[in-house]
Amino acid sequence: MKTTIKIYGFLLLTTGTLWTTGCKKFLNESDLSNFTVENYFTKPEHARSSVNASYASLREPMNSGFGGGAWTMTEFATGQAATDLGQAVDSYFVKDLQNTADNNYGLSYWQNYYKGIGNANLSIAKIPTISMDATEAKRLLGEAHFIRAWYYFTLVQLFGNIPLITEPIDLKSPQLRPTQATAEEVYQLIVADLKTAELSGLPWVQPGGQASLGAVKSLLAKVYLTMAGYPLQKGAAYFDLAAKKAEEVLDSKQFKLFQTYADLHNPAKKNVEENIFMIQNKTQMIPGNWQELIIPYNKNISAYSAETGGIYATADFVKSYEPADLRAKEGQFFFTKFTNQDNRNLEVDLGGYFLYKLFDVAAQTSTANSDLNWSLIRYADVLLIYAEASNEVNGPNTKAYEAVNLIRQRANLGDLSGLAKDQLREAIWLERWHELCFENVTWFDMARLRKAFNVTTKGFDNFVGHKFSYGPVLTERELLFPIPSRELRNNTNLIPTKGY
Repeated sequence: MKTTIKIYGFLLLTTGTLWTTGCKKFLNESDLSNFTVENYFTKPEHARSSVNASYASLREPMNSGFGGGAWTMTEFATGQAATDLGQAVDSYFVKDLQNTADNNYGLSYWQNYYKGIGNANLSIAKIPTISMDATEAKRLLGEAHFIRAWYYFTLVQLFGNIPLITEPIDLKSPQLRPTQATAEEVYQLIVADLKTAELSGLPWVQPGGQASLGAVKSLLAKVYLTMAGYPLQKGAAYFDLAAKKAEEVLDSKQFKLFQTYADLHNPAKKNVEENIFMIQNKTQMIPGNWQELIIPYNKNISAYSAETGGIYATADFVKSYEPADLRAKEGQFFFTKFTNQDNRNLEVDLGGYFLYKLFDVAAQTSTANSDLNWSLIRYADVLLIYAEASNEVNGPNTKAYEAVNLIRQRANLGDLSGLAKDQLREAIWLERWHELCFENVTWFDMARLRKAFNVTTKGFDNFVGHKFSYGPVLTERELLFPIPSRELRNNTNLIPTKGY
């Protein structure tokens, strides 16, 4: 039996190009439309399609509906998100700190991201065997190394010690039921992958949405910043690496902040300016389908037939912004009122703070088919990475202030100045919480810092013992999400996450 493209969930997903194949023969003739690993990787276009397939798994956790959406998992874990979607029980388990290993959100990340890793591993192994232009092959391999690094970086932060698989898996592979690597070992691969991608000849910007040099360096800066904190606690040397790598992105002058917050959810601004790396969507083909999850429950404001009230901001979090902060004003990051779907002259009170920064206006008011991308790396994040890391290395300095103040200036806030190192540190953290909220960033900051934002005091508490504004208290177990029970049953070599 030949090894097929589909091997225990590692499936190449390029529609119209790759298909799974069985083992049976039909009339003793081979079916040339069925591709296997052995016969597929023969042409340059196969290299491109295989790398494209590696991106597909980014999109899967964004799938949203009446059962919720996996992407909301890290938002409910911050204590800053609310929901009215009663049947999305996984949301409540995370929000109320009663999570279990049976949560389907974690399973979505685990299965889809390991599928993406499997596809990247195939590309890395097979592209060098294809006769093609060497420069193009090197760039494609750079993309594959980048996307594998992204998946592993997300998984190691979510789940801690995880299997480290770097080669294609077949039925005879000892890694069919792998053991777990340490977080240190996973981070070593992540850094190595990103350094390989950095030297692969990628352009600074890719308007088509593929991995770019800007994305590689930005992610490497974020990885170094995380390694400086928990759980590895590598400290000053890695803050320095993070600052220098982020500074390369700043000094490239290839990126800039949008002038208005409206551009954060403007489909015309895909993959440009502030949007360094995004999940690609296309209306009528692969639309962004989180829209029905972010609108209020049955308020009749949307062209979508389903209005789920799946996720919105707690009032306590929105009220933690400074009074003058533009981000907290109506129709900027949040909205509390909108027009009726049948009469756009009639205003509807929504009864909460919904997520306007993720809102596709055209889809919600007319098409019910979103053309909006999801941003994974924004230039605002890189500015704040630089400011934080630079302050840790050198204390308050001109360039660190310039970076964080660009964020504040857009928010109509005064510049920071004259602060001690620890004061500037917390001021930068606060900007991260307020600027990057509901973009799958905040919980990762909480885990690496072991800190949580107190919406009442406007300061930062220790993670363990922090009380959410609506009651639950964080414990040590919430520093990780549980390895899914389904994976534990299928692979008895895996060790359950502590506390679950």
